[in-house]
Amino acid sequence: MPYSARHLTHPPTRAEVDALPGSVLLEFGAPWCGHCQAAQPLIEEVLQEHPEVEHLKIEDGRGQPLGRSFGVKLWPTLIYLRAGAELARVVRPHDAQALRTALQG
Repeated sequence: MPYSARHLTHPPTRAEVDALPGSVLLEFGAPWCGHCQAAQPLIEEVLQEHPEVEHLKIEDGRGQPLGRSFGVKLWPTLIYLRAGAELARVVRPHDAQALRTALQG
């Protein structure tokens, strides 16, 4: 699944994320977040190079259990998982290379 421009209407639970097969990039942020908006072209560019990676864009904030379960504190936080296991994490990426490196994990 390629880059997703919109946040999920109904985010998955932690158990559902842990059970996902294959490669997944979780993106935690908010639509109004300037850092998140600035990172979108980088995220889209790198995900075009990795069509095998499923992109789940999660709207995060106070009281959102999925972000808390991953210890998210800053936006955007991108977490690369394979078969439910965290392989890499990038917080507030400023260049595409940081994401490329993470997806090689």
